Amino acid sequence: MDTLPASKLRVPARSHLQVSAENKRDCPRHRKLWTHPWSYSVSIRMHLVVSQFMLVRALLLLALLSLPGALRAEGTPAEKPGFASRLTIYLAKGAPDACGPGCDRWIAIEGQIDQDAASRIRRFLAGVKDLQRPIYLHSPGGNVEQSYVIARLLRSRKAIARVGRTIATACAAGTQIDAACQKIKNGNGEVEAELSTYHAMCNSACGYLFLGATSREVAPDAALAVHNSRLILRFQGNPPPEVVAEARRRRIAGADRDRAAFIAAMGISRELDALISTVKFENLHVLTRPELYRFGIDTRPLAETMWRLEKGARPFISKIAAVKKENDASFRTMEWRLYCENKKRVPLMFAGEIDASAAGKKTILIAASADMSKQAGGPPVRFGKYEVWNGAVDPDMVKAVLASHSLQVRETTPEPEGRADVTSFNIDTTGLASVWTQLGTSCTSVATGPAKPWPANSLQPTPWTDSPWTAGGALPNVSATPAAAPAP
Repeated sequence: MDTLPASKLRVPARSHLQVSAENKRDCPRHRKLWTHPWSYSVSIRMHLVVSQFMLVRALLLLALLSLPGALRAEGTPAEKPGFASRLTIYLAKGAPDACGPGCDRWIAIEGQIDQDAASRIRRFLAGVKDLQRPIYLHSPGGNVEQSYVIARLLRSRKAIARVGRTIATACAAGTQIDAACQKIKNGNGEVEAELSTYHAMCNSACGYLFLGATSREVAPDAALAVHNSRLILRFQGNPPPEVVAEARRRRIAGADRDRAAFIAAMGISRELDALISTVKFENLHVLTRPELYRFGIDTRPLAETMWRLEKGARPFISKIAAVKKENDASFRTMEWRLYCENKKRVPLMFAGEIDASAAGKKTILIAASADMSKQAGGPPVRFGKYEVWNGAVDPDMVKAVLASHSLQVRETTPEPEGRADVTSFNIDTTGLASVWTQLGTSCTSVATGPAKPWPANSLQPTPWTDSPWTAGGALPNVSATPAAAPAP
């Protein structure tokens, strides 16, 4: 409780007496005090001083004890649509490799973090003995204190946490939070589901929960966003403004200390705490890939999305990767796309942010790990701050790619004196075969027209160059300033 300790009042021990003269005469404990008139007068004077202080202190205690303040780093109203009002946890089961190589089962945690969330999570996890099951989070935030408790619970389990949406297949299309769907998720047993990191979010207090895991992954098409917390204080009666202001000041100062201590205990850089303190509650800051890496949240030098089907007038499948540069903590975002087959050839596109530090004309080469002789690539064309390579691969290379566990990507940039700078890395093909089958179905459902050269106009920027990670729309509202929420 935020009150001033009695030891700091510097008042004589006897100055608290509040008894009448008659009572003092009859009280052996105070008889000696009564034999000295000056002691009484001093006692009275000190009593008056203390009484005035104790009146203010009593009001403060009454205010703080009546209804405790709640600290929330909740999402603003603009973010809450699409989320249940209570945190939900359940077991999910998907297709083979749905949550990574050899992984088809996971734990879903989604919705707003309510004031009883920690006890439910603790009871649920007590019955889950498999500590290797990854946990996928999708939440706009909520109660901060509860998120701290859950985070420490995850730390004790050495949990694996990722930001991702769990989509229950038995629920009605377009919703995952209606009463029927919540009944399915809160029932016993595993829920048949699909996973998607696209537009998934872990905001505000969810971020603290996420930090509790010992292994943390944020895909390039997901968002981890932070902002300062909002303090909700409720008072009974009508305490003086100075009491309210003091209670709020003390509570906020305590919350700031708690946050800093929690972040440090999770092994995260103090830079995160400093950043959070600068972001108003009405706003949200999406942590960038360099920040995720620098703060120690997601320290992978290569972060990838799942292979994803994008339906539309021209369906395609895509994967996005953020690759760390060797010499510093900055990252380049890249994307690969495969389109519908056209006369025994499959259009393939690679696009990436231009490395401003690289000089000379670069060449990109993509090879299938199952058969390194199956290759495609060439010099990319620049479109603004991006470089794009458009080409086509034959069915044999497609088969080799689908049979591979990875694609090897090699970028070569000429340097003076005949030397060359070569950068290579592998991107995962897990899940590609399944999505490729879905693409075939989507392609046959699209009305066919006369054959057109691909791309239709190579001089026009592709949708990717307008927004590299949003082929089907923008990131969640978290990337923009949410609507303001009235302060309590």
